[in-house]
Amino acid sequence: MRKEHRLLRDAITIATLSMALPAGATERASTKVLDKVMVIGNPANIESMPGSAQLVTKEDIRQQNYDDVNRALRKVPGVYVREEDGFGLFPNISLRGVDTTRSAKVTLMEDGVMVAPAPYSAPAAYYAPTTGRMSGLEVLKGSSQIKYGPHTTGGVINYLSTPIPTREKAYIKSTFGSFDELRTHLYAGNTFDSRVGQFGVLVEGYKRQNDGFKSIDETADFQDGDDTGFEKTDRMVKFSWEPNTAIYQRLEFKYGRSDLDANETYLGLTEADFKADPTRRYSASRFDNMDSEQEQTTLRYTISPNDDLDIITTLYQNDFKRNWYKLNKVNGDNLSAVLATPGLSQDCMKGTAACDLRVKANNREYEARGIESLIYSRFGAGDLQHEVMVGIRLHEDEVRRFQWEDTYTQAANGTITGMSPGTPGGAGNRFQKTEALALFVQDTIEMGSWTIVPGVRYEYLDQTYRDYQKGKSGKNSFDMVAGGLGIAYQFNEHWSGFGGLHTGFSPPSPKGTNSGLDPETSTAFEAGTRYTNTRQAFAAEATFFYTAFEDLIVIDNVGGAGTGDDENFGEVDSYGLELALQYDAGLANDWGLSNPSFLSITYTNAEQQNSARSTDADSIFSYGKKGNKVPYIPELTISLGTGIESNKWGAFISGNYVSETYTSANNVSSQINGSGNPDARFGKTDSYFVTDASAFYRISKTVKLFGGVQNLLDREYVVSRQPHGARGGLPQFLYAGIEIEL
Repeated sequence: MRKEHRLLRDAITIATLSMALPAGATERASTKVLDKVMVIGNPANIESMPGSAQLVTKEDIRQQNYDDVNRALRKVPGVYVREEDGFGLFPNISLRGVDTTRSAKVTLMEDGVMVAPAPYSAPAAYYAPTTGRMSGLEVLKGSSQIKYGPHTTGGVINYLSTPIPTREKAYIKSTFGSFDELRTHLYAGNTFDSRVGQFGVLVEGYKRQNDGFKSIDETADFQDGDDTGFEKTDRMVKFSWEPNTAIYQRLEFKYGRSDLDANETYLGLTEADFKADPTRRYSASRFDNMDSEQEQTTLRYTISPNDDLDIITTLYQNDFKRNWYKLNKVNGDNLSAVLATPGLSQDCMKGTAACDLRVKANNREYEARGIESLIYSRFGAGDLQHEVMVGIRLHEDEVRRFQWEDTYTQAANGTITGMSPGTPGGAGNRFQKTEALALFVQDTIEMGSWTIVPGVRYEYLDQTYRDYQKGKSGKNSFDMVAGGLGIAYQFNEHWSGFGGLHTGFSPPSPKGTNSGLDPETSTAFEAGTRYTNTRQAFAAEATFFYTAFEDLIVIDNVGGAGTGDDENFGEVDSYGLELALQYDAGLANDWGLSNPSFLSITYTNAEQQNSARSTDADSIFSYGKKGNKVPYIPELTISLGTGIESNKWGAFISGNYVSETYTSANNVSSQINGSGNPDARFGKTDSYFVTDASAFYRISKTVKLFGGVQNLLDREYVVSRQPHGARGGLPQFLYAGIEIEL
């Protein structure tokens, strides 16, 4: 029997078992059950969680009109973001010191379902859910290793989409801003009763477009240099049904689609050109464009046969395809070397010399599908209560890479005189596939003031790899096990403590497995305390964390000319301190208005415990030395903000500080790689402090005007030297708009 048929058979078996259960129990409130498909659920759950967890609320996102996940996550301690495009289209997120590249070591989910294009076979997040349409973000770090996978060494970020309203509701928000920004978010929905049960519906749309903040050098045959922006459109529908039965049941269907057309590039700037104008782009990048489509379909069935048993089964399918058509080489030279070496190729890149430009169509298609069942069983006596959670997931994903490289001939004045199309598949023709079985068991034990949570996770992977161009193929199977124990103790109504010790894993891709890579593993320890005062006006959390990584998997290069093979770097230790404070002086002093303030601080020391094995100079992890810092992990981040708000108006200001980072494992300050050759990806990023401010005024209960500015002081700073050369953050961005909620 084919494996695809076995997967379908097993999926039907799981779904059938989850539905064929005895009836006759009392009805349960839907909110209590739906709470369980979230990472945190009710914010009140955080107080008893045996690990560090944070929630970015809908109000947090809307307060500064954020559509960039990098900005939305700034106030969460223990999270590091490496900006790339200034708008958050391609996030590079790290939790507690894992490699930031394309968020590959973080399990990204939307509504509890994995959303990376191919979480096992190709986890690099060239797609991320649109932050501006979300109702919140959940972040779980050290204690996430048991329930969520496959990448449990970093943690989990769960995007919360707009829920189906419990009453008739309509929402529309329009934003106008710098760079010809136009953003529209609207949705409408309702829940209503019928003879056969309660039905819910939600229809949502989100669109953002602008011309970008960069400008491409123009030539005699190219006069459209100001169009460096993007257009992104999201559509989503949700339907739910809770039938009139003796036991509680709920069926929810969700379909969403996201389309992106972005004139984005991998090409950065030379150091001198960045200092002169950080918003410049070279004429050679005029052809660069990212075109992608993403579809997600989810069907979730929930049943509660009695008050002590919940079963939630989810079928999901994600499809993603993209073609990032972008400059790859100039006169046959690697772009990072060209940027760091003045000469003919660099002049050619700027449109002032004759040469050949090679533009690669990075064309790929991804598919991910699966079924997951979660079973919650509660039992106990007196002060000893258990909630045992059992999860099983059957999943398969794949990626097909079918690329080509076109060659453009450029005259000395920058004019394109001809183009030779490449051979389809000639620049990469590969297939990767993973079939995975994941199982976990976790018991939440409550004994008076104690909460003890032991658990274990097991995953079995069957991987396939084919390189049609090189005539190579291979198959491999392996398993991974992670376990841990979390403990929380409630000292009194104000103080609680928590701690945990967990192991984790992150699997290599099928190509990496066939190259002999071992899964990345980790041992993570955390200990912390929480405080909340009686009036909820002040809350604090402090956490010490220590994570030891073994066989750390690192990306060979992003857009470079190296082998393209991932590598087991070796051992890395990451430890630090996270502090989060929130205080509302208005609530504490009965001012009649609120004055919310926050302060988040993260100190991190992420250190290599061995010298790098790689001598591939195109890898930023090559030639690293024992004791060096991990690239792109800042030692210190600080986020703080305050505001004042009444029923009619409000104003807020926030700031974010990020210390400088090394951009390579060999920790050099100059643009020289480990073999001594010029390379624009090497060096440091700048430390920076960026301020955002916003205000609103309510015309009525349903209509609100708002405005603000991001990067208030118009700071210029290098956020990254990946993929090729210096890249800056978003310059000063002004916006205004209207929000109507009925």
